[in-house]
Amino acid sequence: MIYSTICHIEKDGKWLMLLRNKKKNDLNEGKWIGIGGKREAGETMEECCIRECLEETGLSVTEPVFHGVVHFRSDKWEAEEMYVYTAENFTGEVKEDCVEGTLRWIRKEEILSLNLWAGDRLFLTPLLNGGHMPEMTLRYVGDTLTEHYEGPEKEEQL
Repeated sequence: MIYSTICHIEKDGKWLMLLRNKKKNDLNEGKWIGIGGKREAGETMEECCIRECLEETGLSVTEPVFHGVVHFRSDKWEAEEMYVYTAENFTGEVKEDCVEGTLRWIRKEEILSLNLWAGDRLFLTPLLNGGHMPEMTLRYVGDTLTEHYEGPEKEEQL
């Protein structure tokens, strides 16, 4: 099981988004995603969020706001529990060269028009509209979202 975080850093009505276009064999290749990555041993999820934001962007995020958990299940990739955050408080400047891809500030109203994972649209929509993001489970076959539902993963499907 992978435990990861994703953070949507906000400034002036824009979110900092990452176009994954630099790593070989990247499951996110060609997709726009938030900032984040895998938790390291001994880290809390919030510490992971803060570290990943600094490593990928050069920004020191303070007081990230936790919104919920997304359970990813796939026939191709390891199961993942992704903890979703937003952040408006940060210091520093966005670095020019991110090893993961291209960083861009995108107006919030344009986020859903980007090349996103289908499941990402489901949890991003309420966040973009200022609402509550429910816990949800997303199931993929290859790159295709085949099932989604709100709430924790159903026990009979584990």
